[in-house]
Amino acid sequence: MRKTELLVASIPPEMMQEVERLKKAEHRTRSELVREALRAYFALAARFPEEKPTAGDIRALREGRREFALGETVPLEKVLRELPPRPHKTRNKAARSTSAR
Repeated sequence: MRKTELLVASIPPEMMQEVERLKKAEHRTRSELVREALRAYFALAARFPEEKPTAGDIRALREGRREFALGETVPLEKVLRELPPRPHKTRNKAARSTSAR
């Protein structure tokens, strides 16, 4: 039984040129580059799983699109001015090393 599987994929010429450039610069194979890219993608996808929108989310999006189509928009600056101020969190200064005197 094979320890690997064969993957065939189509990519745009510009992307292939970048693969070839990295392959040469890093002295790696295409397969190594693709495996690393997929590992990075899987790790990122695990950190940010896709969430299904609620019925309320969908209603709000539809309402926002309707208002936008009617020209009922509000500049972001106005929205930000109307938000309540955020409480300021004080941070403790990190202890400085005194060993280098």
